[in-house]
Formats: sequence, C-alpha cells, structure tokens
Amino acid sequence: MTRKLRLSAIKIAYIFIDIFFVSLAIYLASCIRGSSLPYPVTVYNLFINSENPFRAIFLFWILVTILLANSYGLYKTKREISEWIEVWQVIKSVFLAITITIVAIYLAKVQELPRSILGWSFFFISSFFCAWRVFKRFFVNWLVGQGYNNFNALIIGAGKIGQALACEIRQKPGFGIKIVGFLDDFKTSGPDEKGTQILGKISDFVDITRREFVNKVFITIHHDSRVFLQLLEQAKELGIAVRVVPQGFEIMPGEFCKYNIGFIPILEYCDAESSYKQVGKRLFDFFMTFLGAIFLLPVFVVIVVLIKIDSPGSVFYQSKRYGRKGRIFYMYKFRSMVCDADKLLEQMRHKNEVDGPIFKIKEDPRITRLGKFLRKYSLDELPQVFNVLKGDMSLVGPRPFPISQIEKQDLRQLARLEVRPGITGLWQIRGRSDLSFSRLVKWDVWYINNWSFWLDLNILVQTIPVVFKSKGAY
Repeated sequence: MTRKLRLSAIKIAYIFIDIFFVSLAIYLASCIRGSSLPYPVTVYNLFINSENPFRAIFLFWILVTILLANSYGLYKTKREISEWIEVWQVIKSVFLAITITIVAIYLAKVQELPRSILGWSFFFISSFFCAWRVFKRFFVNWLVGQGYNNFNALIIGAGKIGQALACEIRQKPGFGIKIVGFLDDFKTSGPDEKGTQILGKISDFVDITRREFVNKVFITIHHDSRVFLQLLEQAKELGIAVRVVPQGFEIMPGEFCKYNIGFIPILEYCDAESSYKQVGKRLFDFFMTFLGAIFLLPVFVVIVVLIKIDSPGSVFYQSKRYGRKGRIFYMYKFRSMVCDADKLLEQMRHKNEVDGPIFKIKEDPRITRLGKFLRKYSLDELPQVFNVLKGDMSLVGPRPFPISQIEKQDLRQLARLEVRPGITGLWQIRGRSDLSFSRLVKWDVWYINNWSFWLDLNILVQTIPVVFKSKGAY
C-alpha cells in the first residue's frame, strides 16, 4: 500500500469513528430526555425512521460536524502539534457545528425538539472527540516509539538555532524524527553535544540526502535567495519535505500568523502582549492558587512540624527578589538550610558548580537532612503560593533571581523583569538545575515573547511528572 493510499484509509477510518461518536452522543442525550420525545429511543428511530420529525436535523448535525472537523485538520495526526492545540481545535469545531445546527433548527422551524438534547449532545460529542484524540495521540506515540513511520531529518545550519532545534526534537520521541546530521558551510567538523555530526556543506545536499535516506529537511539559517531556492528545487526533485525556521523568531514577541495577499503568502509576527490576556492570567493564577492552598493545607502543617523537629530556626525563609518592572518583594520558601546559610555563602563561592551568577552545588553542606528531601521534590517552594495570592508572583513565569545575582547580569537579562516571576517555568521542565545559565535565560526570554494561556497550562501539566522524577533538583 502506497503512503498516499494509507493516509486516505486512515482518514476514512477517523471519519467513521467520529460519525459513531456523534451518533452515540445524540443517542445518549435522547435517552436522558426520552420521556419528552414522541417516539421510543432506538438507533433506527433516531437516524433511519422517516416518521421521526427530528431525523433530518440529527443527520444534518452529523454531516456539519464531520465537515468542520475536516476543515480544522482533525483527520490527520500532526505529530509536531501539541495535543492541547488539537483539543482546542475539537472544541471550536464542535461549538461551531452546534451553532450552525441551532440556526438550521430555527430556519426550518423545527418544533418541540428538547433543547436539553442539544446541550447534552454537545457535552458528549466534545468529551468523546477530546478523549478519542488524546488516546489516539498516545497510541501514535507508542507506535512511533516502536519504530513505525519514523523519519530521517537533516538540519541545514549547525549554529545555535540548529543545535536548539535538534535538542527539542530529541526531547520529543513521539515526533518520530531522527536527526542524521547537519549541513553547514562554516562549521566543518565536530559533533554536537549529543554526537550528531556535521556531514558536509550545503552544496553536498543531494548526495547526503540520498545516502542518509532523508525524509525531512529543516532550514535554520538564511543564506541568499539563490542558495535557498536551490535547496527548495533540489528537495522538490527528491520528494523531501522542507521546513523553515522563521528568521528572527527568537527576538520577536508573540506568535506567527499566516495569511495571503492575493496569491502571495504572508508570515506575520504577531504581538501577543495584550492587557486583557494579562488580566486573564492574573485571575487564573489567583483562583487556581486559592484552591491549591486549601488543598495543600495539611501538607503545610506536616512540613512545618518536620522542619521544627529536624533543625533549630525559623520554619520559613525569606529572600529579596526582583519582581515585575523591578519591584522588590520577599519570596517565601520553607527553610531547607541551616540558619546561617547566607553568611556561609561567601566562604563557599569558589565551589560553585554552575555557570553565570547563580550559586549551586550538588552536595551543599548547608542543606539540612529534611531540606534535601524538600528540595528533591520542590516542596520547599510551596509557600510561594502566598506570593501568587499577593500578586508578587505568577504560577508560571521566569524564576526570580536574588537581587545580588540580578545586579551582576548584563542588560539583556532585564527582559526577564517584564513579567511577574513564576513558581515554575520552561527551565524547570527542561532540566531544572542541570541547565546552563545561558540556556536558562534563553528559555525565559522565549517564554516572555511567546506567552499564551495554553503555554502556561502545558507547563503546569508537565511540571507534575518532572517534580516526581526529581531530575536535576538540588
């Protein structure tokens, strides 16, 4: 079976699954309100019996739902797109489908259709579609992990962006992409940190793609148009998919929008920094933290008692930090070190094991026995929920550095002060203390430039398994 035929068969299977779920949703909703319907609730009566006055509406609803799902790209699995984006696309398509159906009901003057059937059906369709696609994503990731439908990829450009892209791809095995190497006109030898080799220059593109059986090419550098067009022509002849990293993406805020002016495609750098989004972020932080604080109250009590038993001194530790726009605040933590830890810091400065102004060592003698456990699972950070309630911090954002460390940074790091600092952030889920300082700052700046509610939600969800694994925490 050819690839095109296989994709068509998968798409047809997805469509039939969705038809089943929409039909099941309408059936279940009708069962709930069966007493108010003028006929017994059976599959035949709902969708086949011509005497059912609502049959046409139900069939119309199924058709519109499938057509909209197809228009939102829900009948193909794009591995590189987050499952949360796919779920959002599902909700939008289902909501639009029920809206069109309601308009059709009023235009056709359909009488006596219980409105609760519409509501229950919408709930069931949304639930079934979302659950099915999350399950499908896990199943596809499992298949890809077994080697099914994997791709060999070549990266044009072995600079910082190319290396970062390779790192991102490696951290997401569900993509099914294997980086076979780099092409670069200025770097000629030496593997990257994971051993990926520079295979040659851009002029070697055709020979290397054939030799390495390359399926996809990622262009991360921007040569003159002649080189770029030549790459596109060669890739087209070889049947290789080409993907381009937008130039300057790392310094531009917001997301990218694609649209056309006539037949010319335009890529717009959108500014996502709008006040209503920040207000929504603050409301989300407050209510989630308030509920979390109530839920965590017993844990707080246990930790307070254990700290008192473990070592003398205060239960809480307060550290001066810079907040949004440079406002100074006290960040709260459970004390995980001996009482005079700050005084001993200068004596230990030469033992620092991380680059940049941050001080960290894996076997810090100032940490108490209980403190090691608290730090391993980030329990020492829990009191920062009170910083969030006060408005000093956010649930997600750049981690606030101590004032003494901020003052030693260059001006480029001040971009981190444009937003409220967070309890967790991108560098917490990307390696925590194992990350270099320069990589840490890059992640923070990228987060500021690309903030969205879904990004925050994604980071919060990923923080949970990272904390339990305790990798990189010390």
